[in-house]
Amino acid sequence: MASSRNRGARADSNAAQIAAQLNGRAAAALPAVSSVVQHYAMLLETRIKAHASGRPGPNAPTGDYRRSWTHEFTATGLTAEAVVGTNKPQARRLEYGYVGPDSLGRIFQQPPYPHMGPAVEEIRPSFLAAVGAAVGD
Repeated sequence: MASSRNRGARADSNAAQIAAQLNGRAAAALPAVSSVVQHYAMLLETRIKAHASGRPGPNAPTGDYRRSWTHEFTATGLTAEAVVGTNKPQARRLEYGYVGPDSLGRIFQQPPYPHMGPAVEEIRPSFLAAVGAAVGD
């Protein structure tokens, strides 16, 4: 009768090799991915500004809010990152609306005027396709 016990069983792994290959592919793809991320950050900023230029987005009587939208791009190690945003405090209220009192006790019933969300949804498919092409998907 044969025993089903393993004596001195050992597991071999090629995890280190696979990790090295993945890191190599990431390093090779980084310039192309960085270019895509930077390009789409600029596109997103442009689309947000377009949506923040009147209805159905917020009105832009002076253009100050629209001009406040910027983007920053950084690439460090194997990471490419872009941040698109504004330093204007009204951004959240304009995007999502606001109902209730403010810190001074004034009551607001401000409807949402989405401009960032629609811009993100517009460019999402082409951004994902471009990243896929950059990494050789």
